[in-house]
Amino acid sequence: MNVLVCVKRVPSTGAKIVLTENQREIETRYLGFTVSPHEECAVEEAVRLVEARGGASVVLTLGPEVAVEQLRDSMALGIDRAILLETDGSEWDSMATAAAIVEAVRAQHDAGTDFDVLLFGNEAADTGGYQAPIRVAHALNLPCVSGIKSLEIKDGAAIAKREGPGGWEVFEVSLPAVFTVKEGINLPRYPSLPGRLKAKKKPVDRIEPQRNGGKLKMVKLMNPKEEVSQADVLGEGPGAAPKIVEILKEMGVV
Repeated sequence: MNVLVCVKRVPSTGAKIVLTENQREIETRYLGFTVSPHEECAVEEAVRLVEARGGASVVLTLGPEVAVEQLRDSMALGIDRAILLETDGSEWDSMATAAAIVEAVRAQHDAGTDFDVLLFGNEAADTGGYQAPIRVAHALNLPCVSGIKSLEIKDGAAIAKREGPGGWEVFEVSLPAVFTVKEGINLPRYPSLPGRLKAKKKPVDRIEPQRNGGKLKMVKLMNPKEEVSQADVLGEGPGAAPKIVEILKEMGVV
């Protein structure tokens, strides 16, 4: 079984986002980078599938040279090799990203590697577009199940489950197929020191994709308005008790 898992280099969750002066890019000098929790689970699922059924796993990302860091992190967990669709670091919209991934998958086919399972995170942690994996599946004419929290392979078919209103939705699809993974499908492992050392020696194929299909034009970025919380100090020690009683009376508690 051959498994492809696609990830995206994104700012670390919880980091304070600062925009450049022209509001067209994120200031990255002081940011850490990672992949989204959904994609971490997709990487773990790819490793588990190959461990259980044999075969090989490949991790792919589209981004600048520094995105190799995220590819190495995935290979430290057990992914066999990596593909970097190398760009200048500018943001690609979902249409252009999907087109580049499709071309990479077709190039792998021409080189003798066909993927049985293509895994994505349910959405990227930064843009939350949800589109790229659906567009990839459509372009490759493959079945796609999104938002899954369970995946089982049986006799050349996949049984995928996702949470629905009041229960589970169960899908059975033939392979090859595309799946988008949600956090909770598994518990990702931590990379071991031997795993990190092996990852440094694993191959990373570099491809310069042509930017095709993107039709969105970015005007500017905007930070959401920060929510401000306020706390009132009622006093110290026993001296605060009368104020507390007064507030409780206003609330109708006493």
